[in-house]
Amino acid sequence: MSLSIPERPLSDFIPHRPPMLLIDRIHQYQTDNLQAEVTIAEDSAFFEAATQQVPNYVGIEYMAQTIAALAGVEADARGEPLRIGFLLGSRKLQLLQPGFDLGHSYRISVTRLYQEDTGLAVFDCQIYDSAAQLVASANVNVFQPQDTDAYITGVAAH
Repeated sequence: MSLSIPERPLSDFIPHRPPMLLIDRIHQYQTDNLQAEVTIAEDSAFFEAATQQVPNYVGIEYMAQTIAALAGVEADARGEPLRIGFLLGSRKLQLLQPGFDLGHSYRISVTRLYQEDTGLAVFDCQIYDSAAQLVASANVNVFQPQDTDAYITGVAAH
């Protein structure tokens, strides 16, 4: 199934807000997969004027926010509110260039590999430049609890 959503604001699908909303738009959604884009500007979060780049390590957050957008699209389709998720870690992280260059656009692709009923999930993630060259990749582990407040405070839901 493919769903066209570029005309809707990103805030409909992701709980992040500026200045920590790092991705610019959802490009494409299919079951278990979402592609988003980011274009690097001088006012991009974490932009470094000296290098004219956003450092490559910010790519893990681009991946995490794209995963959040996928969860948000799925919640919206079910008529449910957005829920907060947590980045637990990554495996096989590859950062293939020093940063994300000013004026360049990047495509972030996330594909769900595994998800438990508890909210634990693993995603295969890649970031490509405008020439479709891979610039970063990782398997990203996330957790989206049913009751975020209980999870944060350590109170078990019954």
